[in-house]
Amino acid sequence: MGALQAAKAEVKAEIARTDTKASLLLAFNGVALAGLWSVGAQPWVPTAARFAGGVAVLMLLASVVLLLLVVRPRISPTANRVGFPHWATLTPEQLADELAVDCTAAHTVALSGIVVAKMRGLQVAVNLTLGTGGPLAVAALVAGVMA
Repeated sequence: MGALQAAKAEVKAEIARTDTKASLLLAFNGVALAGLWSVGAQPWVPTAARFAGGVAVLMLLASVVLLLLVVRPRISPTANRVGFPHWATLTPEQLADELAVDCTAAHTVALSGIVVAKMRGLQVAVNLTLGTGGPLAVAALVAGVMA
């Protein structure tokens, strides 16, 4: 396999890995949100603890939105010039002519842009999820002190 083909395969593998990571984090955030809602709904939880927990819930919801954007299919104007979005606009004869020309470099560049966007979204989502530890610690302290 040539270097260009290897690069394209690596980029495609990164897309799959990023989507897998985002899916796992979506599941984690869903469980965390359900747990926070269950605990926060208890009558013994002080208002100040609910407020701090609410900040954590908002952070988790922001993370979920970002993760959904990470796994959302991307068919951008760039993608319309290479790969299957472009191929969908062609006749069978045009596709055969197009595939006769090696477009691996253009595909790799387009896919790399998708990977970078997905990775940035995943990074911010992970940071938001990690950041919920602060408000949750405050909520636990307030609930413990006021109980």
